[in-house]
Amino acid sequence: MQTVRNGSRMPVWIRQNLGREAAFPLTARALHGRNLHSVCEAARCPNRGECWSRGTATFMLLGDVCTRACAFCSITTGKPTWQDAGEALRVAQAAVEMGLAYVVLTSVNRDDLADGGASAFAESLHALRTLRPEMGVEFLTPDFRGVQAEAAESFAATLSCLPGRRDLVWGHNIETVPRLYREARRGAKYERSLRLLEIASRLDAVEAKSALMLGLGETQEEVAAVLRDLRLAGVRRLSLGQYLRPTLNNLPVARYLHPDEFTAYEALGRELGFTWIKAGPLVRSSYFAEENQRVASRQ
Repeated sequence: MQTVRNGSRMPVWIRQNLGREAAFPLTARALHGRNLHSVCEAARCPNRGECWSRGTATFMLLGDVCTRACAFCSITTGKPTWQDAGEALRVAQAAVEMGLAYVVLTSVNRDDLADGGASAFAESLHALRTLRPEMGVEFLTPDFRGVQAEAAESFAATLSCLPGRRDLVWGHNIETVPRLYREARRGAKYERSLRLLEIASRLDAVEAKSALMLGLGETQEEVAAVLRDLRLAGVRRLSLGQYLRPTLNNLPVARYLHPDEFTAYEALGRELGFTWIKAGPLVRSSYFAEENQRVASRQ
């Protein structure tokens, strides 16, 4: 198996896919024309061309300035000023214009807000399901430091009074193994992230989802331990992808994993009972999030 340890040399299985089709005028118009943000752009996702070309995108709520400074992320860190009471409706209108059947909503960390930004997710869910009741919706939220239970109550209350579908995917990315948190996820705690995922998994009609980026220096044993922790927390959906350094100011890549390693991790995840898995070098947490997978669940 080929392993690339030089973080400056990108292997062929990644380079050959970075120039994919980028004909996404409808998606760009729907987002930019309504002053909306997309994590696809802010986080420099390598799949932006592919996803936008098929008319899918992840909306980023609450602006594009984050209150935390994770060492792997290229989103701007600072003191946010974004306050927009009309954002939820514009997100819903853009999703309808794009003809989406499934929408992913994420946000920057907003530790400056009393509810951590939970109300923005609830309002956007309400607006989306009001305009298109059959629309599938997935949240990819921060850890809601200090207000996790309150956020869950807000989401549950919103779901209970909506027309149409009652199901929801609630994602929160664990990102890496506990040993690397201090270096990679300043301001976050592994136990806090697990606790949020456990809270999400206990809500009626909600599936919990998480993701890891690999290649920061973790070991196979550490990854396997995290997957077991996620299953114990009730997580059913899992994304595994290669960390790619977005700028020179971010953490360097420690190692590029061969695609066969992702296949092995996917097999392990199936054995542990995850019901939905995407694993591969260019997989990100929202990649093909709308795809249905029918896999027997093991409790």
